[in-house]
Amino acid sequence: MCCYVTGTLKRTVKRLAVFQLAVFVLTSFSFSALANNPIVAIEGRTMGTTYHIKWLNNPSLGLEPSHMKDLIDSKLGDINQAMSTYIKDSELSLFNQSAIGSEQKVSSELYDVIALAQRISADSKGAYDISVGPLINLWGFGPYKKVIKAPSEQRIKEVRQRVGFQHLELLGHGRMKKHVDLSLDLSSIAKGYAVDQIANILSEQGLTAFLVEIGGELVTRGLKADNKPWKIAVESPTSKRQIQRIVRVDDIAVATSGDYRNYFEEKGVRYSHIIDTITGKPITHRLASVTVLADNCALADALATAFLAMGTEKAFQYAIDNGIDALFISKAGNGFEEKVTAGFAKRILQ
Repeated sequence: MCCYVTGTLKRTVKRLAVFQLAVFVLTSFSFSALANNPIVAIEGRTMGTTYHIKWLNNPSLGLEPSHMKDLIDSKLGDINQAMSTYIKDSELSLFNQSAIGSEQKVSSELYDVIALAQRISADSKGAYDISVGPLINLWGFGPYKKVIKAPSEQRIKEVRQRVGFQHLELLGHGRMKKHVDLSLDLSSIAKGYAVDQIANILSEQGLTAFLVEIGGELVTRGLKADNKPWKIAVESPTSKRQIQRIVRVDDIAVATSGDYRNYFEEKGVRYSHIIDTITGKPITHRLASVTVLADNCALADALATAFLAMGTEKAFQYAIDNGIDALFISKAGNGFEEKVTAGFAKRILQ
């Protein structure tokens, strides 16, 4: 994944196993916190990637960038402590380590994110599944050892017994339990959720024009300093960093998922990092990249992954049936072809 932010095009790289993302944020200013600058911007690191936040300066609010950064970093720290699989004593890690069948109490934040993930899993008939981690690891796309050879059918069958959103039971009031040895991974939704939470902080502080981006997932509100809408350039799913489309993204959340950078080949067969939960194997369809627009970034984040797993036709129909705006880029011969919903098409600038 790469994301370019500001007129100076600062690049960040996300090292996550579930999906990859490429979006350029097109702006005409550089990072600054000077009082006479129309834009205030801060940046930092979180969730194994970077964040960039900008807002239209409003001196009457008396907001100190350093104080805002403290608020943001504190919130991101809380989210990491709840949802990270890299922190051994995070809430999620402790749940993953819990005994099968034991009832566990978690924070409302973690519960709400898992509940949203479970809803999308059910709606997508399991194409999206936060318990797919063991299969991702089996195929060598997780944080552990890499593989260059496809696992055996027997091994796939064994690992599939530990995968399936239907094996997780939500009991309400922050209580849940697993019925098999599940290992949940929220890397396909946690960054989007974090973007939403930071956007809420900015709104609570009285700001009405801003952009929040974490590892390429983003949300915008209001207009830029020149009273023009925020724009992104969706990257073409090729080995070269080329712009596919420029899109207006004012007052919307955006997430993109692609399978074109994280894969391995064996005997001429290309194995993607996106796993089909039905077969336990990497996807084989032609869909290479999906960009999703939604009211909140957690939803956009998860749907982008779900759509990439579903393939163009199923995902496009799901988008139409559920009023989701999305751009689908599929392999076609030696090039690519697009399929786009009507709502997304209205936002394409070129």
